[in-house]
Amino acid sequence: MAKLHTQYVCQECGRASIRPLGRCPSCGGWDTMVEEVIMSPQEKHTKILFSPTNSKPLKLNEISSDSEERWLLDMTEFPRVLGGGIVPGSIVLLGGDPGIGKSTLMLQVALKIADNRSVLYVSGEESARQIKMRAQRLSDTGKKNISAQNLSLVTETNLDSIFSHVEQVKPALLIIDSIQTVYIDALSSSSGSVSQVRECASRLRELAKSTGIAVFLIGHVTKEGMIAGPRVLEHIVDTVLHLEGDRFQSYRLLRSMKNRFGPTSEVGVFEPFSNFIQFYSHNLTNMVSIKCVENDHAVHSIDKFWTESFLQRFH
Repeated sequence: MAKLHTQYVCQECGRASIRPLGRCPSCGGWDTMVEEVIMSPQEKHTKILFSPTNSKPLKLNEISSDSEERWLLDMTEFPRVLGGGIVPGSIVLLGGDPGIGKSTLMLQVALKIADNRSVLYVSGEESARQIKMRAQRLSDTGKKNISAQNLSLVTETNLDSIFSHVEQVKPALLIIDSIQTVYIDALSSSSGSVSQVRECASRLRELAKSTGIAVFLIGHVTKEGMIAGPRVLEHIVDTVLHLEGDRFQSYRLLRSMKNRFGPTSEVGVFEPFSNFIQFYSHNLTNMVSIKCVENDHAVHSIDKFWTESFLQRFH
């Protein structure tokens, strides 16, 4: 039997070391080095499902310069932050604090897309029944029988099984909730580790680029407000969105931190009641006051005169 080789990988920045360290030399984090098994060359070159097999270099003048087709939604704020709609074959990362409404927002997007296209919602944190209950609450009719016939739900965390479901359902939109719960059997580390998150995101990117499926990843955040996992995760995806706001206040802000298909200066504003009611940012000037909490100081009231400055801050 071949001897297993291990290394210690920082769960914050991805720094690898052959020996255990109490403090990471790169990011300075304490007790972040976790032992992981190094894959053999045969495992590293294992064929990946949906990976492109035939690539061909093209001349620059042979490549079509037509603009990307976007999926329009019966929403205003979300497509505008994305740059005009969802681009097929793109991979988007949505982050935010626990309980801020990431899953609720993505489920509402799934219900909108399911009117015309097939959608697969994969959850590693909730059962299909829990998702169905939230979908009933978000539906426009509020009836028990939702008309979203094209929306499929599954509770799964194994990436190979998820790819099997994708091959069976053939969705146009794939939602993973969340990327920190997905794992690959070939890696010995637990789900949520640096190696698991990096490898799972890379394979999902190959899926999106080779099949044209739009992939949305919901990501956890650390106590500092950063996306949990390796920093390379934000480089793998095409777009990074961040949903922020106080859970006990009225509004949520959706900001684009990175966008390969549009600007990063847009901000979407949502009001979470029974569903995510749109609240247009250009109408914020009509508000008499906005409550803003900053750095754990007292709550300040921003009058109508300062509303425009408030909006510029989030742009």
